[in-house]
Amino acid sequence: MAGVAVMTAVAIAGFAVAVYAAWLFHDMPDGSELADFHPVTSARVFAWDGTLIGEYGQERRIYVPYSRMPTRVTQAFLAAEDRNFFTHNGVDVSGVSRAMAKNVFNLLRGKRFEGGSTITQQVAKNLLLNNERTVGRKLKEVILARRLENSLPKEQILELYLNDIYLGYRSYGVGAAAFNYFGKSLDELSLSELAFLGALPKGPENYRPSTHKAAAIARRNWVIGEMLKAGWVGRAEAEAAMKEDLVIQDKPRRAKYQDADYFVSEVELRAKRLFNDAIYTDGYYVKTTLDPKLQTMAREALMTGLETYDRRHGWRGAWSNIPVTDTWEGEAEAAEDKLPESRRAPSERPNWQIGLIEKNSGAVRAIDGGHGSIRGDDLAWAQATRGLKAGDLVYVSEDTKGVYRLRQVPKVNGSLVAVDPYSGRIMAMVGGYSYSLSKFNRATMAQRQPGSSIKPFVYAVALSKDFTPASLVDDGPISMMGGDGKQWSPENYEHDYLGMQPIRRGLELSRNLMTVRLAQKVGIKPVTQGIVNFGVLDKMPNEMSMVLGAGEVNPYRLTNAYSIFVNGGRKVKPHLIDEVQDRNGKVVYKADERVCPSACTADFDGLESPRLQPQGDVVLDPITAYEVNSMLQGVIQRGTGAAARSLGIPMGGKTGTTNDYRSAWFVGYTAELVVGVFVGFDDNSSLGNHETGAVAALPIWMDFMKNANAGKPIRQFNKPKDAVYMSVRGMEEAFKPGTEPKYNAAPESDDGPKPYLDTWTDDGDNGGPVTVVPAEEPPPPPKKRQAEDATTLY
Repeated sequence: MAGVAVMTAVAIAGFAVAVYAAWLFHDMPDGSELADFHPVTSARVFAWDGTLIGEYGQERRIYVPYSRMPTRVTQAFLAAEDRNFFTHNGVDVSGVSRAMAKNVFNLLRGKRFEGGSTITQQVAKNLLLNNERTVGRKLKEVILARRLENSLPKEQILELYLNDIYLGYRSYGVGAAAFNYFGKSLDELSLSELAFLGALPKGPENYRPSTHKAAAIARRNWVIGEMLKAGWVGRAEAEAAMKEDLVIQDKPRRAKYQDADYFVSEVELRAKRLFNDAIYTDGYYVKTTLDPKLQTMAREALMTGLETYDRRHGWRGAWSNIPVTDTWEGEAEAAEDKLPESRRAPSERPNWQIGLIEKNSGAVRAIDGGHGSIRGDDLAWAQATRGLKAGDLVYVSEDTKGVYRLRQVPKVNGSLVAVDPYSGRIMAMVGGYSYSLSKFNRATMAQRQPGSSIKPFVYAVALSKDFTPASLVDDGPISMMGGDGKQWSPENYEHDYLGMQPIRRGLELSRNLMTVRLAQKVGIKPVTQGIVNFGVLDKMPNEMSMVLGAGEVNPYRLTNAYSIFVNGGRKVKPHLIDEVQDRNGKVVYKADERVCPSACTADFDGLESPRLQPQGDVVLDPITAYEVNSMLQGVIQRGTGAAARSLGIPMGGKTGTTNDYRSAWFVGYTAELVVGVFVGFDDNSSLGNHETGAVAALPIWMDFMKNANAGKPIRQFNKPKDAVYMSVRGMEEAFKPGTEPKYNAAPESDDGPKPYLDTWTDDGDNGGPVTVVPAEEPPPPPKKRQAEDATTLY
């Protein structure tokens, strides 16, 4: 009976073990599913020159294939974690035995047990299991490690480990850790640095140099010693590396380049439309159109220009006031913390700091310990309005030793967009004064009236019809029924009338009445449809006020639309993303959809290289595009943009100002770059009397263009070869063949022909004969007539 009882107990125990095993392993994953596994990897965003400008993702991970992993990096982790990795079958029996022996002493000393886990076991635990510390989980780990070894090659297991492991400092994987700790790629790490990374898996927070430097150095040196024992480094090199200091970056950095926040944010929105949330997890490499040098120039030009505008409109006073004491710094920082975000010093101005006014005379203390006085002209600026008094908290920046500039965060805002007119590549984009103060991108999201900056497109439509550069249009009073059913009587900005004028002068001087009359002759529907076709906006009401800029556009599209006047009439698609590659380098998106001819794949024979068609669809005759280009060059030579003439570069452009001076624009270009600047308040309030596009926006454009073109050779605009060029009123004009004025011989006298009386007849119903004079002979000044009371956009 006793034997039966024993056998029954054994059977029951065996059955219980079988049930437990079945329960334990019934849902255990198959290791083969890791064959195509990739850990969550953030997208990395690069400028056109390879500069890292941003990352998208919750976990900072840079996926590095095993084939590109430096040998010494793998050796550092093998030395620290699993020296027998390439010889065991998933479980290192000798390693487990050593761990068990050590655990006896750990038990006696009250220390945490060592697991003796191989790298394969760690991969199994981290990717397929949980972190519970039970016998059952450990058994699963061992069995799953064996399955992994049977399913995947050693190299792939090691690749998974090195790209997934958390190494502190918000770093997942060795690639991200190298960048976050040292600002380097893996192949740039020294022996000391890569050994430190190898020391981290046991407990990243326990070996952070900023808090546990001695422990970090000791653990690093132990790793180097293990590499020496394995024969992976020489003794002299190992000893030298052990003597090195351990210096890391003060904080993890997503990117070293910090001037493109608006650009990077907009790229994120567009990348998400392409790839949904995979942009945060699948390790895409996003190559953008950004030129970092131009972007830095753009940000600085816009910030400086908005600060200059703000200064013109007076000092608004200190942002707080506290008692003047020797321990004022803490109270000052507390006062700053209570400020609305929009009033705080922008992070883009790192030289700004808190200042405490000591006396009404302008003596100031800086929070960095410096002291001195406010610069004389800044003191006068402040005293002209609210003044300064003791205890005032202000922002200052040191100008020269002991002399401080008084700083004020502008309320006004704006944007700057720079685009390559031949491809639509956005080379630079700044969506506001400061991304740290406002994330709203005014370049792509703001819809504002463009004022007269819309006029070139009206003239382009007219020149596409019956008008030529020699046509005359009356700059006289006009009234008509408006879209609201009321009488509409537009007016020129100058409140005057110039009479019959060539359409060139209408655009150069931004004459509203000529523009309206021109649109009236062409027809409002062809004009509005033409503006839509040019890509300025998607739809436009057939109302005459639209031709003076009463509609709403965003700076991004308006700026790009000016490209048609530079590139020969092609509408190019503006874009910020050039190309996207997946984690393996395969191109999964490309902005340039042109197909390279078969010659691209053939061996180069030393003769002519393959030629790609220009980008974009033709929406304007190349001659017409150049006619408008020439007129816009005249805007700078003789018109509302004349201030830019001082740059001495072939360029064209157009100012824009809206009713009540609510928005100021300047969109202009060289033969290589189109740049648009918008200035306005976010609440669309007035910029102030006489704050026109020429006053508020053009100086920002000039500042940027001056720096962007510094040191570059001067490039002339491309002129269409099949155009007819004639001198009209002393200026060269381009005509489509057959539309040029017809020569009428001048009467002769005893002294021969009278050249200045020669006339040309324009056959179109656009103003009749046109007087043609040599360039040396200036046209007579036009007569002015009194204006009538009216309202307008200008």
